[in-house]
Amino acid sequence: MLEERVYAELDRRLAPVDAARATAYPGERPGRQPVHTCYVPADAVVPRLASRWGAAALAALDEHGLPDLGYDAGLLEQVLPRVRAKLAAEPVEDLRVDAEDGYRGRSDDEDDDVRRAAAAVAADLADGTAPPSLGIRAKSLEGPTRRRGVRSLDLFLASLEAGSATKAPRGAATKAPVGVISATTAPRATVTLPKVTDVEQVRAFLPVLDALEDAHGVALDLELQVETPQAVLGADGAVTLARMVHAAGPRLTGLHHGTYDYSAALGIAAAHQSSDHPALDLAKQLMQVAVAGTGARAVDGSTNLLPAGPREQVHAGWRVHAGLVRRALERGLYQGWDLHPAQLVTRYVATYAFFRGALPAAAGRLSAYVERADAGVLDEPATARALAGVVLRGLDCGAVDAGEVAAATGLERPVLDALAGRGPARAGSSA
Repeated sequence: MLEERVYAELDRRLAPVDAARATAYPGERPGRQPVHTCYVPADAVVPRLASRWGAAALAALDEHGLPDLGYDAGLLEQVLPRVRAKLAAEPVEDLRVDAEDGYRGRSDDEDDDVRRAAAAVAADLADGTAPPSLGIRAKSLEGPTRRRGVRSLDLFLASLEAGSATKAPRGAATKAPVGVISATTAPRATVTLPKVTDVEQVRAFLPVLDALEDAHGVALDLELQVETPQAVLGADGAVTLARMVHAAGPRLTGLHHGTYDYSAALGIAAAHQSSDHPALDLAKQLMQVAVAGTGARAVDGSTNLLPAGPREQVHAGWRVHAGLVRRALERGLYQGWDLHPAQLVTRYVATYAFFRGALPAAAGRLSAYVERADAGVLDEPATARALAGVVLRGLDCGAVDAGEVAAATGLERPVLDALAGRGPARAGSSA
């Protein structure tokens, strides 16, 4: 038998490795991940925006009807009533006020536009009609746009603060739930940093976010947009994405892929620029590897083929969008961008069909795993974690309800949370 000193020496040598891994890879971020981020130009943000988008999506569905998207008729019968209810109650899960590429205002107007956008968002927060999560995309940290971008952030957050409740101290703000305003808490918002090319840009931006939190009593999360080849692969041959993720630390909630900037940077012809291009799959797979276990999430991009105009164009846009959403979900990308109200129709149809279709198999395997039954598939803890995660995502977005899940799995929500590795919220993190 080995002496105790052998075990003790092994523990001594690996204790620092254990600690470093636990810090760098704390596991799945607790709470709900939005199924999408809706980008709305700053000059187009108005009060009750989410409700307006939901009403427009329902109007498009009523006017044009849903084309054949390749789903079983029985599944669609289950999905469509839920989609209509979602569009009426919570059409936008994550809003991003866009003061970057989507913004078409003049530079002289940007100050006023971001102030008006913030006032509209603050009004929706105050009356309870704001999306569950929200934020702003400013301009990049490249030299020509650096000061303009930070100024827009400063103005937006100042106006958001002015339109909300009493400013909270930073310590209270960092623990505030998403979208909650009271006399002792401030809103939590996400800042999306586009066109990141270097790890030092991330490091340099963190003190700016600290200063903005201190100035405006708002808790800020960070997203990085992967829109340049340099963000994926550095001059030294290293995967820059991984370095950026760990430089950003727990403030980082996600890496968002920019379909069209990235495609153009690779020289892909405009007619072939799409989120399902193989060259973009490489970048997104590296994003997934870079964020795995860190609590940040990899997020798909958008399609610029909008479901607008006459019926045939709307249907064509819906077919493309639904296909891209379904493809992303199958590849483990559970969030993407939406740019037009009518895209909400196929966002939820494709998402709800995916999670409802996944429930029976996931439920059976989870039940067998928990009961240690012989069900013909030998699942390990990591697989059970993924299965529980899929079920919880379906619950979070409204594709399935708690009663259905309990009936199918025999498991209650707390058990599923434990199986999925969703622990208590970490300090300074958002749901």
